[in-house]
Amino acid sequence: MQSTSNVETLSARPEDEKLGLFANLAYGIQHILTMYGGIVAVPLIVGQAAGLSPSEIGLLITASLFAGGVATILQTIGVPFFGCQLPLVQGVSFAGVATMIAISANGGIQAIFGAVIASSFIGLLITPIFARVTKYFPPLVAGIVITTIGLTLMPVAGRWAMGGNSSAPDFGSPANVMLALGTMAIVLLLSKVGNAAISRLSILLALVIGTGIAYALGMTNFSQVSQGPYFALPQIFHFGMPTFGVAAILSMFIVILVTLVETSADIFAVGDIVETKVDSHRLGDGLRADMLSSMFAPFVGSFTQSAFAQNVGLVAVTGVKSRYVVATGGVILVLLGLLPVMGRVVAAIPSPVLGGAGIVLFGTVAASGIRTLSRVDYVNNMNLIIVATSIGFGTIPIVLPDFYAQFPDWVETIFHSGISSSALMAIVLNLLFNHVKAGNSEEPSVFGVASERTIRFADLAPLEEGDYVKDGKLFDSEGNEVPMVRPAAH
Repeated sequence: MQSTSNVETLSARPEDEKLGLFANLAYGIQHILTMYGGIVAVPLIVGQAAGLSPSEIGLLITASLFAGGVATILQTIGVPFFGCQLPLVQGVSFAGVATMIAISANGGIQAIFGAVIASSFIGLLITPIFARVTKYFPPLVAGIVITTIGLTLMPVAGRWAMGGNSSAPDFGSPANVMLALGTMAIVLLLSKVGNAAISRLSILLALVIGTGIAYALGMTNFSQVSQGPYFALPQIFHFGMPTFGVAAILSMFIVILVTLVETSADIFAVGDIVETKVDSHRLGDGLRADMLSSMFAPFVGSFTQSAFAQNVGLVAVTGVKSRYVVATGGVILVLLGLLPVMGRVVAAIPSPVLGGAGIVLFGTVAASGIRTLSRVDYVNNMNLIIVATSIGFGTIPIVLPDFYAQFPDWVETIFHSGISSSALMAIVLNLLFNHVKAGNSEEPSVFGVASERTIRFADLAPLEEGDYVKDGKLFDSEGNEVPMVRPAAH
């Protein structure tokens, strides 16, 4: 049994707020609409690369929705040793796309599933190591990662705003962009409304209104909603028994390491946004839930699971911190996985509408990171260069996606993500400059002193005891103005 004090402490956590069934449904749907495009993208890409038929790709998508829902419920509600009990939406991780495509070329979809199961099991075994790094994630590191998450997601919003499909003839058309900007304007206008409920639901309402406008303009249709089965149970190993290859497992394990780093960053990020404590035990529970979900996903036909960064932004922009809202979103995901018709309804939302809302959402993530970095001490230390180097390093794969294309696959797997690049750089530099004291100079570097206003001693030498400045003029101790000589013009 828990003591009374423990119960009171748990009930006081912001993430434990209970908003009621209607609010949970409304905000939960908003979370699912935010991440739906991302969760179906991976099975689409991997399924096409593996040479699957459209109907089989549809099964991959359904499985990913179902597995994401189960993972989200486990992460938010939690059981002993599994689940951080924070408002984190789980879904298929983008980190492993390149690796899974490479594995499928040699062993097919069965080799992917086997590699995911085995590498996730290894990841589950090493989570205690990752759970003990909380002191290495101060606001300095967390702020860098949160900022980079927002920057990394902006190209996604941009592609959505242009139409989503780069091969479509109307990709980047003025109509698509204007629809995205109109949706963004609706989000901003609804956010300004005095009614708290409307303001918090601004993203969901903007998506509904934007879709209505698109339908009226003939930019979307719901004709495919009625096509296909209305109900379908996930099938265990529908694509055949998984195969286990050493090379495939090792390459996928690198993805698991990246996933652990990204999930750790997301847990700390949402903990900072929610303003709740995240210690090593809670981090460990979250990472174990991540790995257990990743092990389970291939059984129903899905891939590695991780927290969705865009939903971290939704928590920030709406201010809704309740984990039960996200748990309700997990239930909705499970239903989408059982009811393909519901998924087809959500899929009818035009990409430009998602893009308009995404600009606000993802920009909010970056702004949250900047706010966190504003609390960092930059005086007489190397924190300024840590921030500059880490964000700069993380920005490289964002603006140049092919930067690591000539490197070995494991290098590209780790560093093709701006999030993992900046996270790893921030952790290493924070250790080097703030924890390993050996070699540090007692004199502040140029980066340390540059963060504060300085004045040379030679400029102070002519001053006498009692001199003071008032209204921009210099006076001596008796109140007489001391004339100041301006430098000659050149």
